[in-house]
Amino acid sequence: MSRKKQADYKIEGTRGIFAYLFGLSGLINILALTGAFYMLQIYDRALTSGSISTLVALSVLAIGLYLFQGLFDILRSQILVRLGARLDTKFAPLTHEVVVEMPRYGYSSAEAAERGRDVDTLRSFLAGQGPIALFDLPWIPVYLLFVWLLHPVLGILTLGGAGVLAALTILAEILTRRHAQTMIKAAVTRNAVMDSNTRNSDVLHAMGMTRRAVDRFERANQYHLEHQTKTSDIGGTLSGISKVLRMMLQSAILGLGAYLAINGELSAGAIVAASIVTTRALAPVDLAIAQWKSVVSARRSYKRIKETLAVLADKGDFIPLPKPSHSLRVDNITTVAPTTGAVLLSDVSFEIKSGQALGLIGPSGGGKTTLVKSILGIWPVLRGSVRIDGADLGQWAEDFYCDHVGYLPQDVSLMEGTIADNICRFAEEPDPRKIILAAKTAGIHELIVHLREGYQTELGPHGTSLSAGQRQRIGLARALYGEPFLVVLDEPNSNLDAEGEEALTAAITAVRQRGGIVIIIAHRPSAIQAVDMIGLVQGGKLVSFGPKDTLIQPKTRPLVVEKSERQPMTSAAE
Repeated sequence: MSRKKQADYKIEGTRGIFAYLFGLSGLINILALTGAFYMLQIYDRALTSGSISTLVALSVLAIGLYLFQGLFDILRSQILVRLGARLDTKFAPLTHEVVVEMPRYGYSSAEAAERGRDVDTLRSFLAGQGPIALFDLPWIPVYLLFVWLLHPVLGILTLGGAGVLAALTILAEILTRRHAQTMIKAAVTRNAVMDSNTRNSDVLHAMGMTRRAVDRFERANQYHLEHQTKTSDIGGTLSGISKVLRMMLQSAILGLGAYLAINGELSAGAIVAASIVTTRALAPVDLAIAQWKSVVSARRSYKRIKETLAVLADKGDFIPLPKPSHSLRVDNITTVAPTTGAVLLSDVSFEIKSGQALGLIGPSGGGKTTLVKSILGIWPVLRGSVRIDGADLGQWAEDFYCDHVGYLPQDVSLMEGTIADNICRFAEEPDPRKIILAAKTAGIHELIVHLREGYQTELGPHGTSLSAGQRQRIGLARALYGEPFLVVLDEPNSNLDAEGEEALTAAITAVRQRGGIVIIIAHRPSAIQAVDMIGLVQGGKLVSFGPKDTLIQPKTRPLVVEKSERQPMTSAAE
């Protein structure tokens, strides 16, 4: 069963629970008439008869009914809380999977985080008063019928009050929806600024930009608060109006009931009963207006959760393919920027075989990183295909990347956990031998064992307890873990010393010797010492591709690299 079908099944499974809760709410609302019946019987029967036994019997019966009402109310609340927890358990991992993927498609981390909070919003709503108000609303006619049976005029007055409060609920929906989207966008913008400031705290402090960064956040936060205040004002104002109208209606019921009693058309007990029932009838409307902001948020979150689950429809079942061992072919691919749609890479084709290593060179901004992101499927290609052993990337399951691909990005970011956790990619059952082999291949084993906790050394956010060079070499070990078939390295020596560069060259050689494929983005010639193929990427195109010995001749013209890093090598393709 595909994930999409599983997700739909889980959503459908809640319908029975909601039907049960609706029926339970019916019992609660019928039992809520206990007070009215009790007062009606006290005034019209117990007081007029002077019977103590009747009073005791009525009181015992009322207490029993109240206990049942409270029990059912507690049961409904607990079911809603557990339903929220159940939905969180089912949806949170699926939603988080899409959230993790969102930045690849041009979404900011703040937008991804906002989508990730949808499950929390829905769970909090189910545990609050909003659902109780919605479940009680359909049972208002029961109270209106009771008041109508006491006297039609009282029923008409109560119906009119309910209509006015219903109009206020509709007004709350219209006015809240107007500001909701703007408030969400403002929250995303504020969170994006906050995330950017947090990630660049060192730079802000070193360059005296902290105050400016805080001012920038303050402006974004103020804009968010303005719209949040408007939304809250709408709910608060309409809630206040509804409370006043409800109290006025309650007094009107008492006054009109007294008038009818004076004329002999209504009993004293009926006056009190009508007042109690009218208050109870309009309470769900009052509560719904007060909770309407959370209702709107929950509805929006549920809609986005369904959209998020729909994205997983593209990830169906996969037929396991044999372990890759032959080739990587890039066939006429074109890639655009996820955010702007601008063409970054156009009509690139090449093929490399098992045991080969390709060095990608060229000026900054030429398209090298875009090319490797396309090869790894990080950025989807607009046209063309990337094939490993003849199979398009779309035919490989996620396990393929975990077992057969290693990637060292230009900006190395290690996750919170131990060094061993990071090297083994947080495998549930890590193989210590593979961890040590990867570390030794990356030339980092000796450094790790000299740490006080060795491989169990805990890393802070982004591996801040290590130097940039150490993070890069641990990132290299992570890329080499499990001896993957395809290893992609984006400027792997940017923070390495001479010893680290020697280890890098040895690692590339080791991958080639065992039949793997290596792709390296390089600005420094030392990074491509162990490669046998060269590709020159410039202006979003693969300008030249071929054997290194053919394309690069020593002691001739300089290699086309960044102006600040020219080396005594050349590309014959120039």
